[in-house]
Amino acid sequence: MREGHIFKTTIGGREVTVETGKYGEQANGHCIVRCGDTVVMTNVCMSDAPRPGMDFFPLSVDFEEKLYAIGKIPGSFKRREGRASDKAILTSRLIDRPIRPLFPKGLFNDVTVVCTALSVEPDIPPEVWGMVGSSVALSISDIPFAGPTGAVVVGYVDGQYVINPGSAQREASQMHVTVAGTADAIMMVEAGANEVSEEVMLNGILYAHEEIKKIVAFINDIVAQIGKPKQEMEYYDVPEDIDADVRAFADKLLDDALATHDRTERQENQDKVDALALEHFAEKYPDKEREIKDALYYMTKEKVRAKILDRGERPDGRKLDEIREIWCEVGILPRVHGSAVFTRGQSQAMSTCTLGTIGDSQKLENLDEEDVKKRYMHQYNMPGYSTGEAKPLRAPGRREIGHGALAERALEPVIPSEEEFPYAIRTVSEIVSSNGSTSQASVCGSCLALMDAGVPIKAPVAGIAMGLIKDPEHHRVAILSDIQGLEDFLGDMDFKVAGTAKGITAIQMDIKIKGIDKEILTTALEQARKGRLFILGKMLDVIPGPRAELSKWAPKITVIKIDQDKIGKVIGKGGETINKIVEDTGVKIDIQEDGSVYIAYTDAEMGEKAKNIILSIVEDVVVGKVYEGPVVKILMSNPDRANGNRGRMRKDKKSDKEEKKDEEPQELGAFVNIAPGKDGMIHISKLSNKRVAKVTDVINVGDKVKVEVIKVDEKGRIDLKLLEVLEKAE
Repeated sequence: MREGHIFKTTIGGREVTVETGKYGEQANGHCIVRCGDTVVMTNVCMSDAPRPGMDFFPLSVDFEEKLYAIGKIPGSFKRREGRASDKAILTSRLIDRPIRPLFPKGLFNDVTVVCTALSVEPDIPPEVWGMVGSSVALSISDIPFAGPTGAVVVGYVDGQYVINPGSAQREASQMHVTVAGTADAIMMVEAGANEVSEEVMLNGILYAHEEIKKIVAFINDIVAQIGKPKQEMEYYDVPEDIDADVRAFADKLLDDALATHDRTERQENQDKVDALALEHFAEKYPDKEREIKDALYYMTKEKVRAKILDRGERPDGRKLDEIREIWCEVGILPRVHGSAVFTRGQSQAMSTCTLGTIGDSQKLENLDEEDVKKRYMHQYNMPGYSTGEAKPLRAPGRREIGHGALAERALEPVIPSEEEFPYAIRTVSEIVSSNGSTSQASVCGSCLALMDAGVPIKAPVAGIAMGLIKDPEHHRVAILSDIQGLEDFLGDMDFKVAGTAKGITAIQMDIKIKGIDKEILTTALEQARKGRLFILGKMLDVIPGPRAELSKWAPKITVIKIDQDKIGKVIGKGGETINKIVEDTGVKIDIQEDGSVYIAYTDAEMGEKAKNIILSIVEDVVVGKVYEGPVVKILMSNPDRANGNRGRMRKDKKSDKEEKKDEEPQELGAFVNIAPGKDGMIHISKLSNKRVAKVTDVINVGDKVKVEVIKVDEKGRIDLKLLEVLEKAE
């Protein structure tokens, strides 16, 4: 048996083991990270050479959720894992974001990082160990990588920060913040919070960074013992002669092209410069179009960044902390429960809100505990037309899923509880125009749609995206509020902050350089707070709070509670009873395992009818209570069964007339359905105060009658007395 290497440390008060060298010998780097009973395996590989024509770094990161890790067989038809869940995709993004900036510029070889959850203890989620494992595997491999990085989750429980909180602590925590970084700087932040202050959030991130430093030191020790030498490689760069010639030719042309503040005109000018440069160098540098365009791109980046740092001048002429023009509207779609448009500059989100019953909640199948349901859902779509591109529609990609999850996280803390508002809620943001910060436009648009739908949110939420231009050589920094597409593309940071007037509800920070420090974080958070308050003011000018009433098209919901042991009676055999109620009333009924019954209706009369039917099913029949219902059966006598042999012996002693009379079945009474699944009997003697010869002289099957309960025996049999015939059968 091959012997591996085992390294141990303590992270967040728990022992963590890293094992390598025993498995996965053909990968460039491999490790298995264990914490408690949670085990995550990571393998990293790099291709020998770039694919032909590759002009970007093709890093692929996948987090695999294997249901055997929690002892479950997949529920799919093939009984195997299929498309990655949204949570697996979001975890893949978490792993990707802090490591991507640490690969060498100009590396175009394919690199894959595959993290597989092999075993999961519910109290110890596997995501952060995939992040740690990816850093270990890359650091000990021969793949060029400027790590290691470390990663932790920080919670805030009873005024104390907690590293990698357990299940109970996560439930009580005021925030859930995933932080990754190197020993020197923070690389990535992903946070959800319950309106915490900027100070609490900042200190939590810095607290996490102290633990990250220990993780990085631990990984560096592993590298020192078993790390492979990094490969010597040639990285793509623009040849010096081409770069010098293009700069000399295009310097003044690009200055003139970038002088305008109008985005469309600026892009047209840049396209003209590109065309002129390609034409000018066509003979001197044939087949070098890529290198010429890259030289122009680097020049553009330098000039835009220099204008911001030197003169405080942004591409569209705004000040560093100035927000683009905002306008909003609500109630734009007549049949939709809630709708809104939020526009900021050229970024525009059309958001809708749909209300449904609790049964419409999304059931999740992942490595969390079983039967996880999501009552509030936010989805984000960005079709090609939003950027003027003619391209076919595709299923949501990782970016769309990530932006949707961010907006969902931002709004979830203000969604009313199920007890306060017994609805499942879905908001969808269609990005109809895009020029940066669309994820935060979707936060604002969806908040407006929720208020338009009459959802009693606890407080309105707005979001803003912050940017960064950093010149480390001259120690200059510019922090930008409400970045647009060009500033995101050419900048060093995309820092999204969402929250209420009281505090932060969500953060997502991505860094393109080798991290940021406390000073930048502090300034960015404060600048974002001011911007968020400004945006909230614009939103509240349009709709100051949730509407007092739901849309007439939204379902109204009544909630009643029944005994759990009576759920089966309401459902009936094969769903017969509940289906009949739905058919007769047109309502929608959801019954939860705890006995909560949700009745959704648009017609109040039918909703009340369905409620009364259900209550009549589950309520005990009470002597003296009056019920209404149809006659379902006439009870007939059976002389043979009633008399047995004695009846047959008496036949000889009776006259022919008496014998004929005895053989005819007699009407003894009738059964009335007083509630679904509950029938009572009216004896013939209880049909009237006078003598009745035949039951059918008074009532027939199909008649609707009013009856009074006069007896319920120990076996549950119900005796009735007729009070009134309400409606005769046709």
